[in-house]
Amino acid sequence: MTETLMNAADRWRPLAELLQELLERIGGELPGWLGAGLTVSHGERPLRVLATAGVAEHLLPVQLAHGGPVVVADATGEPVTTDCLFGDSRWPALTRETLFDAGPAAAAIRGAVALPGFWDEDGVFVLSVTLDRAPGPETLAVLRRYAKLTETTLVVAETATAGDPDQMLDLLASRAAIEQAKGAIMALRRCSPEEAWQTLRRASQEFNVKVRELAVALVEHLGGHPADRPEGSREIRPGAPARHAAERLWSAFTGVSP
Repeated sequence: MTETLMNAADRWRPLAELLQELLERIGGELPGWLGAGLTVSHGERPLRVLATAGVAEHLLPVQLAHGGPVVVADATGEPVTTDCLFGDSRWPALTRETLFDAGPAAAAIRGAVALPGFWDEDGVFVLSVTLDRAPGPETLAVLRRYAKLTETTLVVAETATAGDPDQMLDLLASRAAIEQAKGAIMALRRCSPEEAWQTLRRASQEFNVKVRELAVALVEHLGGHPADRPEGSREIRPGAPARHAAERLWSAFTGVSP
């Protein structure tokens, strides 16, 4: 068990400096920034802190213990915004008194935003920021922009540390298909990327098919031709259940029977 924990720590250690720089750059674009953090979960594993900057070093562990926007975002897959982090009825156990050793900045904490994302079918991350004021529309816009960089960083780390080039190409192929399917859903439903992703996730669970197979089947159903894939990757071939799920999903969107 100890060896496993050490291997897990070593696996993510090379990311620390890069992620720290990413979080600090977010701070440079947001007036009133007090801290930012990145938490990750994978499959049935619990949410854990991967990187922090500013007050997030103290705030994120407290959120994991007492609730908060990061926990809600991870559970729902939807962005969470609050004008008053302490005192929000969605996480009553999170109070200013639960913070220890956070320094003078803790007294200035007011608003917060948490944005969920994914880097593979079971890997979910939450990018969060804490402010000394209520967040505006630009706060979520900045996080969405950095979420793409975060996704790429985690994909590279996940595959490169595995030491399997084929796995990396397959993962990139899966993500390419998923991004195409998300784009189609967003265009039709005029929804956010998070809503499009959750739509795919819920449909995959309902029909018991892999997200990547459903995504490919949906793109091929719409375009009438194979989905685009990164050169060198193995072909993702959706089976009959995935194709049926794609037809049912599209029928639900358009009201047209498959």
